[in-house]
Amino acid sequence: MIETIANTQKNALNFIRIAIFIVMAWIGGLKVFQYEADGIVPFVTNSPFMNFFYNNSGKTALNENGKEVAEYTLHKNPEGKMVQKNIDWHKENGTYPFSYGLGAVICIIGTLTLAGIWSPKIGLIGGILTFGMAIVTLSFLITTPETWVPNLGGDLPTPNYGFPYLSGAGRLVLKDIIMMGGGWIVAVDCAKRLLKKQ
Repeated sequence: MIETIANTQKNALNFIRIAIFIVMAWIGGLKVFQYEADGIVPFVTNSPFMNFFYNNSGKTALNENGKEVAEYTLHKNPEGKMVQKNIDWHKENGTYPFSYGLGAVICIIGTLTLAGIWSPKIGLIGGILTFGMAIVTLSFLITTPETWVPNLGGDLPTPNYGFPYLSGAGRLVLKDIIMMGGGWIVAVDCAKRLLKKQ
């Protein structure tokens, strides 16, 4: 059994490529939908690498309690709900064009990685870009407040907030460390194949 598993290395590497492609194509493809475009706003607006893509990054406003908050927090559409005034704000923010462009880039990276099955040169580029994209995504754990459980108070003490308590968004982001590892593995494989050809 161990020998059989050991002999599947090539298939395992191709499976990683296919898995990266499926994730990238699916997530990238969803970027054309309003709910997904709205959902990435906290990550993009808080990122020093990306916030310049939006028109309203850094703007604040008063919430219903009179507290100053990041303006985008007042325009979140819950997944599956469409509120026109929030959609209008996102249009003014540039949320949708950026999301379409990001989705296209993600789909291209996934396709380049998949192409490594047949072309190590193209696959090497895809693997490196997958690795690099994961670094940017993982930086959201540092820059995006929504990746950690907030202290919302209540009737009982709330000791489970802040680091190391990841929110749903944080748990989603942390999984990109697997994507980083996958990108690195397929890049290494492509580099080895290119060296063998020389």
